[in-house]
Amino acid sequence: MPTRPDFIYLASQSPRRSQLLEQIGVPHRLLLPDAQEDAEALEAALPGESPTAYVQRVTALKLDAALARLKRRGLPPAPVLCADTTVALGRRILGKPADAAEARAMLAALSGRSHRVLTAVALGAGRRRGAALSVSTVRFAPLDAARIRAYVASGEPLGKAGAYAVQGRAAAFIAHIAGSHSGIMGLPVFETAELLRGFGWRL
Repeated sequence: MPTRPDFIYLASQSPRRSQLLEQIGVPHRLLLPDAQEDAEALEAALPGESPTAYVQRVTALKLDAALARLKRRGLPPAPVLCADTTVALGRRILGKPADAAEARAMLAALSGRSHRVLTAVALGAGRRRGAALSVSTVRFAPLDAARIRAYVASGEPLGKAGAYAVQGRAAAFIAHIAGSHSGIMGLPVFETAELLRGFGWRL
């Protein structure tokens, strides 16, 4: 059994991921990109790439970048956790909307339909790597234009994959969920705990 580390690094700016780690009692420190790093470029989809391949590839790239960042900064060694979430409508990847108009279009596309939320997680320390994937299905109730406009005007959809946050106002739109609620939030707790156990954590 590997020796349990005192903490892990979380290479994510998401406060929700930090809260979920706190929920399961995992001490962590943030390991965020340097100003010169182009973190957004890592999230560009390749032509014809499936949502599953996309989210796993992006998460692996994030982990590579974070481990290089850890080494470059000369910080104390500890496992590094990365995650990426995408919303998929069929094979169409719905990332973070660029503006309010794109957010409205995404929500209109999701209205009255089921879609998948995929969150990939990767954990690394030295040359060791572990990865997991959570796939959930979410069904939205039909949304009229006024509800969509009001939600977008709240500002919540911006910066969120698929233009919504399950832990926010959009919870009122969701008629059914099958899968992992924490995975839809951005960090599937069960899969993350399994990875951490492999690195010495007892949860």
